[in-house]
Amino acid sequence: GRGSRVNTKTFSKPDTMEKTLSEIAELAGGEVLGDRGIIITNVAGITEAKEGDITFVANPKYEQYISSTKASAIIVSEDQKNKVTIPAIVSKNPYLSYSKIIIHIAKEIEKHPLGISKNCSISGLAKIGENVAISAFVVIDENAQIGDNSIIYPNSYIGRNSKIGKGCLIYPNVTIRENVIIGNNVIIHSVVVVGSDGFGYVQENGSLKKIPQIGIVEIADDVEIGANTTIDRATTGKTFIGKGTKIDNLVQIAHNVCVGENSIIVAQVGISGSTKIGNGVTIAGQAGVIGHISVGDGAIIAAQAGVIGDVPSKETVSGYPARPHRQAMKIYALIQKLPELFEEMKKARKRYRE
Repeated sequence: GRGSRVNTKTFSKPDTMEKTLSEIAELAGGEVLGDRGIIITNVAGITEAKEGDITFVANPKYEQYISSTKASAIIVSEDQKNKVTIPAIVSKNPYLSYSKIIIHIAKEIEKHPLGISKNCSISGLAKIGENVAISAFVVIDENAQIGDNSIIYPNSYIGRNSKIGKGCLIYPNVTIRENVIIGNNVIIHSVVVVGSDGFGYVQENGSLKKIPQIGIVEIADDVEIGANTTIDRATTGKTFIGKGTKIDNLVQIAHNVCVGENSIIVAQVGISGSTKIGNGVTIAGQAGVIGHISVGDGAIIAAQAGVIGDVPSKETVSGYPARPHRQAMKIYALIQKLPELFEEMKKARKRYRE
């Protein structure tokens, strides 16, 4: 192991901010309405906010709370500013402005580990960049590479020949198998497995024979992968996740899947092998996508949809089997009427017999 450089210090900063509303407006973007010097110490949702907090309204259904919130200030859109009675920031995108404040606070209070623990195991053939943090009980196998400023939390495994880029954040109990390529500024949450074998078998004399999975996984820059997600290695070639894509918890991505840039894959989605997902695609929770199909750029797959064929670009589909959303809604509406239609059929049959 490589344990000579040990540093167990952490950042220690206050858990709240203290800024004037004017300073907050510069941080979040927007114009101040009312007292510019009021002090803001925290952020909160509109119904639980208290004195010292700043809140926001993005969804119209929360406009009813503008007059009753206990917050000291609020972020609103241009068409909501006449409804506020407390100091406010008028923003083109209130949710984005609110998010910028949360990002600022998160940076203030983050306490990631520093240095290389004496209790980790690093192959002498591994290459470790500058200012890397490697926590206790991390195992880094031979010929693995860890880029500058990356952080690896305890009990994680980086397989042989795998490459981790710069500025990555890998939380506890992550497994990154052999020959995986991970770009820069990637965040991987706990219990993720990248590079597990794809699910490939062939029938022979009534039994199932395993097909070796000798491909790789490549994850581009700025991807985030949620807890308990699994991304399988390719049979041959690679499984690929494009730049900026965000993957939620409990997602299964099978071998040879290719996901484009800036797509969103929500919890409990399953994507079968060799499927191609375009750029800017949204796949909502518990949707299932069959293998060997394509989903076009900008498409939206609604929650619990079962996709069994290609989805054109910018199409929204829902239901099982997934259909264009408007068509699916008409079908659902008719299904709701089935009991009534059945009773009418019974009455009509009775009249016919009479």
